[in-house]
Amino acid sequence: MPRRTATMLASTLMLIALLCAGVLIPVPYAVMSPGPTVNTLGEHDGEPVLQIAGHKTYGTSGHLNMTTVRVTSADYRMNLVEAVYGWLAHDNKVVPHDTLYPDGKTEEQSTQENAEEFSQSQESAKVAALKELGVPVKSWVIVSTVLKDSPAEGRLHAGDVIKAVDGAAVKQPADVAKLVTKHKPGESVTFTIVPAKEQAAAEKANRTPTKTQDVTITTKASTDSGAKRAIVGISAGTDHTFPFSIDIKLADVGGPSAGLMFALGIYDKLTPGSLTGGKFVAGTGTIDDAGTVGPIGGIELKTVGARSKGAQYFLTPAENCASAAKETPGGLTLVKVKTINDALAALKDIRSGDTADLPKCTAKG
Repeated sequence: MPRRTATMLASTLMLIALLCAGVLIPVPYAVMSPGPTVNTLGEHDGEPVLQIAGHKTYGTSGHLNMTTVRVTSADYRMNLVEAVYGWLAHDNKVVPHDTLYPDGKTEEQSTQENAEEFSQSQESAKVAALKELGVPVKSWVIVSTVLKDSPAEGRLHAGDVIKAVDGAAVKQPADVAKLVTKHKPGESVTFTIVPAKEQAAAEKANRTPTKTQDVTITTKASTDSGAKRAIVGISAGTDHTFPFSIDIKLADVGGPSAGLMFALGIYDKLTPGSLTGGKFVAGTGTIDDAGTVGPIGGIELKTVGARSKGAQYFLTPAENCASAAKETPGGLTLVKVKTINDALAALKDIRSGDTADLPKCTAKG
């Protein structure tokens, strides 16, 4: 066999071997890409995203789009060829698998966590919008989750209202951990609660619950990577009673990042006129009950997804501004917001066409 032919054959076989290895060898990475964007003022799968009953609503126009990111599943094992393609693709982002699924988190666990965060973001969006409108909302601290095989299992239940811990009144979720961790592991802590069933019955009858009970639980030591502390194995959250019905109908979406856009959509439907003036506005950001907007992940992918659907303006959490400004899609204006009030002020300028003084994102923030 001629030397040149032998060399070409060897090179071809080597290339084939490398390609096979690239396809067969798994790498510890995952891919993020732009996901669907949904107008909170419109419909999704044939029904309105925001459904309000028991209060006057008004017509809207334009777009207030929430944005999403697609991610590969927890059990998907990417090969080297796919990872290289992802790195080269402009609209994809390859990240370490543990970034999306830390501590070996399963697909089921991740889905459940995202669902809980999405549900909480909806509640906070409703509260923030109604507070901005001056509509009173009743709130209280509840048991949000109870960990399996924890001291609290069977003693406390999701939905129980936490009135006090060791006799000290509980005003917000953070108070619970603060009061429990005053103890040493192995000591007892007493919760004063309104059982979930009693709370539900009282709400249904439109009365204030009066039945409380004390539950004493022996704490144990925490097992996470932080400093050892006393725990009972619950997470605390906030529940609310709204003066009228607000339902958010959007399936197959998780996480807390749509909070701001839900809040703005609710506000728009409950006020005369159009917040957007017919413009296409998209955005992202968590929101808390006080209306504070927080940062999210995948901002660069969300701006790409929004612009591809026609967005002209993108409401951006202040803490995400620097990152988003590095790769702003052409034709999209990034507007910096820290609160729902900032977003409403920006929308006022957008619908009037007076955008010279909009607080725009820059590479410095």
